[in-house]
Amino acid sequence: MSVPIVRSVDQLREIVAAWRREGVRIAVVPTMGVLHEGHLSLVRAALEKADRVIVTLFVNPKQFNSQADLAAYPRTEDEDAAKLAPVGAHLLYAPDAEEMYPAGFATTVSVSGVSEGLCGAFRPGHFDGVATVVAKLFLQTSADFGFFGEKDFQQIHLVRRMARDLDIPITIVACPTVREADGLALSSRNVRLSPAQRAVAPKLSSVLLKTAERLGRGSPVLPTLAESRAAILAREVEYLELREEADLHPMPSLDRPARLLAAAWLGGTRLIDNVRLFRIGSTD
Repeated sequence: MSVPIVRSVDQLREIVAAWRREGVRIAVVPTMGVLHEGHLSLVRAALEKADRVIVTLFVNPKQFNSQADLAAYPRTEDEDAAKLAPVGAHLLYAPDAEEMYPAGFATTVSVSGVSEGLCGAFRPGHFDGVATVVAKLFLQTSADFGFFGEKDFQQIHLVRRMARDLDIPITIVACPTVREADGLALSSRNVRLSPAQRAVAPKLSSVLLKTAERLGRGSPVLPTLAESRAAILAREVEYLELREEADLHPMPSLDRPARLLAAAWLGGTRLIDNVRLFRIGSTD
C-alpha cells in the first residue's frame, strides 16, 4: 500500500482546508525523491509534532546549475510512495514543473547573507532556486512545521531566514544527519557512486570528525584545516571551513559553538557533510 499522491495545488489546498477544519497541526517534509532513511527519519520526527504529515517530491529545476545534472538526478516516485505509507505519512505532494512554475512565472526569492560562501560560492543561483521552491511549498501546504536534515546545514539557515523575512508562519525543525554504518551521510546522490567510490566516500566524514576533535583540543584553525583538506580523498575539495553555528559567520578561532562544513567531488558526485564542534571543556 502506498501513500496517496496529489499533483495539483488546488487539490492539495482542498485536503489541507479539510484538515484545518478538524483543527489539526500540519508538517511538511520537502524532498526531491529517492527517499532513504534520512528522509524517513524526518517523517517520524514530524509525526511527533504534527497530526498530518505531507511529504513533497519535486525535482526542482531552478536549483540545478547543470542541465546534465538535472537530467541525471534519479527519479523513483513509485518506490518513494511505497516507502512512506509504513512510516505514517499522510500525503505525497508531487507536482510537475508546469504546476510549480506555470507559464509566465517570473518571481525569484533570493536570500542574501546566509546564502553567500560555502555551497553558495560554488553553485551560483542554487539557493535562489531553493528559496523560491521552498517558499512556494510552505504557502501551498500551509504547514505549521517544516522538517529538514542538518546535512544541508546552510540550507536550513537559508530557509529559516526566508520564512522569517517573509512572515511565513512556520516553525523550521532541524534534525540530525543520518549516516551509514561507516559514517557516510545519507544522500539521494549516493546511488550514483560506483562501488570503488562508495568505498572511499566515508573518508569525508572520517576527516571531519578527526578535524573536529583536533580543533576542540586547541589546534590552530587554519593550519589544521589545510592539513585536513589535503587528507580528503576526492577529485576536488570545494571547501572545508569552520563557521559559527548560529549564523554561519567564519571563525578564525574556536571560541563558541561551531560547524565544520565540507563539500567535495568524488568522480561525478558531489558530497557535502558537516559536524558540530566546540572547544573541549566548554560548557556549551
